[in-house]
Amino acid sequence: MRRGWRVGTRSSPLALAQAAWVVDQWALGGTPVTVVPIESEGDRVLDRSLDEIGGRGVFTTALEEALVDGRVDLVVHSLKDLPTRLAPSLQLAAVTRREDPRDAAVLRRPGHLDALPAGARVGTSSLRRAALLRQAYPDLVVAPVRGNLGTRLAKLAAGDYDALVLAAAGLVRLGRAHDIADYLDPSWMIPSPGQGALAVEVRADDLDAVRLASSLDDAEVHQATHAERQVLDAMGGNCQIPLGAYAERDPSRDEWQLLVFAAGGGAPPARLSWRGTALDVGVAWVTSELVRWAAADRRAGAEETGGQR
Repeated sequence: MRRGWRVGTRSSPLALAQAAWVVDQWALGGTPVTVVPIESEGDRVLDRSLDEIGGRGVFTTALEEALVDGRVDLVVHSLKDLPTRLAPSLQLAAVTRREDPRDAAVLRRPGHLDALPAGARVGTSSLRRAALLRQAYPDLVVAPVRGNLGTRLAKLAAGDYDALVLAAAGLVRLGRAHDIADYLDPSWMIPSPGQGALAVEVRADDLDAVRLASSLDDAEVHQATHAERQVLDAMGGNCQIPLGAYAERDPSRDEWQLLVFAAGGGAPPARLSWRGTALDVGVAWVTSELVRWAAADRRAGAEETGGQR
């Protein structure tokens, strides 16, 4: 084992808390660990939506460059930020146990999302959340909001929004679970692929780092999130379309459930649900259905624009 470890992470308070949690789980004793904050493009550029500046990679590219260059030995990501395809020299060595994968509503005043009046402003940075909120609450105004968790909550408190919809995991990890007014049922607010889990990425040829990282791997969560990420990959592997995918195993029945949502610009949104014992079978069925839906969505969009799409 080497004399010390350098762990790369985004520089936001949530990312630093996540990296600290991972380091604590390793119980390295006296082995020094340096957490290296790295500013990502997604943290720097706050005046445009994530899909406009490049999708999922905007939070991970700078960290992966530091890993490839040898400036850090391991990188901790929110798995939902990590692109589905990694550079050949890199390896996803661990997917940690999953914090609450649901989305959550935080309100400016006491109450619940269902009770907000028509015209209330609900902030989210996610195309997926926005599409699902507009379906469920057509009388609400869904508006974009960027910035780290603290910045978003400050905008809520200042009255810029009446509610925010955020990942429950981030609120829990930063000790803000008490702010949650509603946990949103994943049967309708289908989470982002990988939501709630952390990823530890390493150089594939660094066997010491592979061994250290893999000690935190949760096999069931890895299997579930791999299925979710396969669905995402089939649709292009980024966050430029509203897409949710959530896999969960029911231990009492030894059965998996896979839920998927996708929205486009032509055909009605797709909602798919599969149950069975072989998750790879579910992924194959869901992805084939999504490919058919995407083709129908493109045809419908082209018809609406006179073939210009």
